[in-house]
Amino acid sequence: MFGTLRGALAGRKIAFDRDSFTAGVEGRIVGHGKTIKIRSIHVHYELAVPADALEAAERALMAHPAGCPAHESVKGAIEVTWDARVRAGDRTVELKG
Repeated sequence: MFGTLRGALAGRKIAFDRDSFTAGVEGRIVGHGKTIKIRSIHVHYELAVPADALEAAERALMAHPAGCPAHESVKGAIEVTWDARVRAGDRTVELKG
């Protein structure tokens, strides 16, 4: 999903700080012994964009899961969620999807 979001931002010509663009991933595994299952995956993004690109960045975030082959491959079997903290100029916005 990280790479798909990068592509969505680049496709919209949104300049972003590549050094501060990060993603952390948490997974929840259930089961015991040899039989386990990934129940859910959650991705947290940190991103800085120019102030005038906030709305376009929000649209890219909302659309990126549907463009991600990994997300589309597991979406019926594993719950995949994301949230993002986007810094745009002097504003910070928290988004969830």
